[in-house]
Amino acid sequence: MCMVTLPAPVMERHGSVWVVRDDLLPGGTKRRFLYPFLHARANVRQWVYASPRVGYAQVALAHACRDLQRTAVVVIPKGAHTPLTQEALSLGATIIEVPMGYLSHIQHVAAQYAATTPDAQLLPFGLDHPEIIQEATRVAQSLPYTPTEVWSCVSSGVLSRGLQAAWPTIPVYGVGVGHHTTPDEQGRAQLFRSPYKFAQKCPRKEAPPFPSSAFYDAKVWSFLVRHASPGALFWNVGA
Repeated sequence: MCMVTLPAPVMERHGSVWVVRDDLLPGGTKRRFLYPFLHARANVRQWVYASPRVGYAQVALAHACRDLQRTAVVVIPKGAHTPLTQEALSLGATIIEVPMGYLSHIQHVAAQYAATTPDAQLLPFGLDHPEIIQEATRVAQSLPYTPTEVWSCVSSGVLSRGLQAAWPTIPVYGVGVGHHTTPDEQGRAQLFRSPYKFAQKCPRKEAPPFPSSAFYDAKVWSFLVRHASPGALFWNVGA
């Protein structure tokens, strides 16, 4: 079992909605989900991930690898480093920059690196693995609250599917950003689509009244304000 202990998620009420404030956890929500998966594979010393420039998983992985004395290898499109990549670097991650940085291409480069490095293993996009989703479900079920419905940002759909399993009879809503989520990734979530392109920030006037990733979670808030029922839960992954 993983010996790293993180603080429990902070819940905060905003009007009639409860918010999981994982922007308060360095590395955000997906950091929580990674430890058991990485810890169970002690032979892997380098964890490789293909990340969009503004992808949050690169920071989650960098934190987890630092804590478990592994190396995060993050493959990104070549260009100016975002604050997320700078944070991953400061935590000891190895950054590989790839020209012509389409997601399919950086995934190919990441897969090649993992395949040719003896102690390395590739993580799936969005950290989409059944064990990681199972940990998401466990964390959600540990909350001292049963919501009337659940809201989250959806790209790979990992968090949303974890929440769907945690509360199988409760409506789950998501706001899609980034690539177009497949039916398998979406699960049973009812999906809205953000009008903003992936690399566009959420306008400040539509953002929530707490720190939230302008490229991801912040884009949920305007939909939640218009459509959520009292007692809803919004999972804020990070800032």
